[in-house]
Amino acid sequence: MRILVPLDDSEPARAALEHAFETFPEADVTALHVVNPSVSAYRNDAPYNFPRAVELEEEKAEGLFEMAHEVADEHGRSVETETVVGSPPRGIVEFAEEHDVDGIVLGSHGRSGVSRVLLGSVAEQVVRRAQVPVTVVR
Repeated sequence: MRILVPLDDSEPARAALEHAFETFPEADVTALHVVNPSVSAYRNDAPYNFPRAVELEEEKAEGLFEMAHEVADEHGRSVETETVVGSPPRGIVEFAEEHDVDGIVLGSHGRSGVSRVLLGSVAEQVVRRAQVPVTVVR
């Protein structure tokens, strides 16, 4: 069994990873971070530089993956890590389809304020679009 856990820097994402390890003790778990460079455009006033935005988001992913490995170690498990660039809902669903994922476990929300309004609810869109079972963790 393969379980996909999308990660961002939110507490619900960490809770989703914990839930995946606890609920699916025999599954292979993959932590996925979707690099969404368009979000970086709302984070600063500098001219938008797509390659630099991707680079910054990939650097952030490294910290998320360190956390994922720590959580896996706490559960006596291992975790694979992957990064894709694009829209989070689309990236999550496409990754699941392309890698024969059996289920997705994701946090209920990762963003707040303006970016959440602009981007919509990732969890809601994944639930609607995914062809595999999706567990949403708060």
